[in-house]
Amino acid sequence: MSQNIEHLPEEQPALRMLPMPRDINAAGDIFGGWVMSQVDVAGSIAAMRRTRCRVVTVAVNSFVFLQPITTQYLVSFYSRVARVGTTSITVDVDVYAETGYDNVKILKVASAQLTYVAVNEDGSKRLIAPEQS
Repeated sequence: MSQNIEHLPEEQPALRMLPMPRDINAAGDIFGGWVMSQVDVAGSIAAMRRTRCRVVTVAVNSFVFLQPITTQYLVSFYSRVARVGTTSITVDVDVYAETGYDNVKILKVASAQLTYVAVNEDGSKRLIAPEQS
């Protein structure tokens, strides 16, 4: 289930969003597909920064929703490279939500791992260059 935490991670989020009323589902929570879409964007940002090229999503390895999100939450997506292969890159994404003004509550609301493939302009796979120091 959800994990109440005191502080957001130290690193900068890849993405920070404020869900809008149009993003809610029939139960009144933010639609899971909206969260998944933003996770994919946040993960691709980390992948593109590391590969320095276009990437495409090839797999959602895992995705866990820990807590419903409402339009009252500011949602932050933190992504980090987990593994770099020859042409693919795996990224972990953690999602946190902040709610409240006077008494801010921070929750870890989702966690995912996605794999991307580096591609050329024509969509063919390309090698990922070694990391430069």
